[in-house]
Amino acid sequence: MLSRTASSLYWLGRYVERADFIARLVEATVRLDVLSPRPAGEAAWQSALVVTETAEAFKASGASLTREAVARFLTSDTSHPGSIVRCLDMARMNAKAVRTALTREAWSAINGAWLVFDKRMSRLDSDRTLALVDAVKAETRGFEGAIHRMLRNQTTLFLRLGQATERVDDTARLLDVKYHILLPEDQSVGGTVDRDQWTTILQTVSAVTAYRWLYNDGLVPANVIDLLLSRAELPRSIAAAIEETVDVLTALAKRTGTHGEAGRMARARHARMTKTRTGDVIVSGLHQHLQALIAENDELHSAIARQFKFH
Repeated sequence: MLSRTASSLYWLGRYVERADFIARLVEATVRLDVLSPRPAGEAAWQSALVVTETAEAFKASGASLTREAVARFLTSDTSHPGSIVRCLDMARMNAKAVRTALTREAWSAINGAWLVFDKRMSRLDSDRTLALVDAVKAETRGFEGAIHRMLRNQTTLFLRLGQATERVDDTARLLDVKYHILLPEDQSVGGTVDRDQWTTILQTVSAVTAYRWLYNDGLVPANVIDLLLSRAELPRSIAAAIEETVDVLTALAKRTGTHGEAGRMARARHARMTKTRTGDVIVSGLHQHLQALIAENDELHSAIARQFKFH
């Protein structure tokens, strides 16, 4: 496979995963805002900007921190690269570059997600925002399903590698922001607002039911952290994404004969993750642990680009 084709597939996986994550984050934030008192709602939207690394861009836009303004900024604003529409635009551009490597179903899902925004750029109240992100989620789910039905070759492996790399970053940022920024200063840990926010985190990664199956003592922040950090049974957990990265790089090495820095880094990271205990991480510093994970994931991304000669 040509390196530029591999690069396009990898970035296609990343951009679709990122668009799906932002859609889920916006949906959960809308629901939290509707249920929460005003200060908590504003904090929730501010946290959504921080999670997506768009807080500075939003501030530069001069818009007020309102539900409609932030929802539009994260969904349909084309002025910055952190919106869903821009992610889908980049995904579609990469998909066009590798069109012959994709099935009709995979291409239709990408194109369908991009076309969602053609007729939905009007005023975004809560109902319209939820309808918009629900449509995006439906198409991204269709894309993920199409990948699972495709021939298991280098095409699907590079797509999965992009998805897994993006997923580590997204889930780590989500956990980090919640733990350090989201709870308003006048709200107690374990209070109603705090519980609503942890539920929102679970909703963002589709883990509400999984949490109930795995934990029997109600909504406990340490358990939510454990689920998203260490439980590989949850597809969107950091542990699952780290494991997926190792599996994909191992499969690529067997198929292409390309062994290198990225594979070694991924295996070393996975070995450390299997020895990590959530309680120890919380005691020693969750923020520091997650920041180190994010930095290491960025280094792995660069190593992947070097190993497979992305341009």
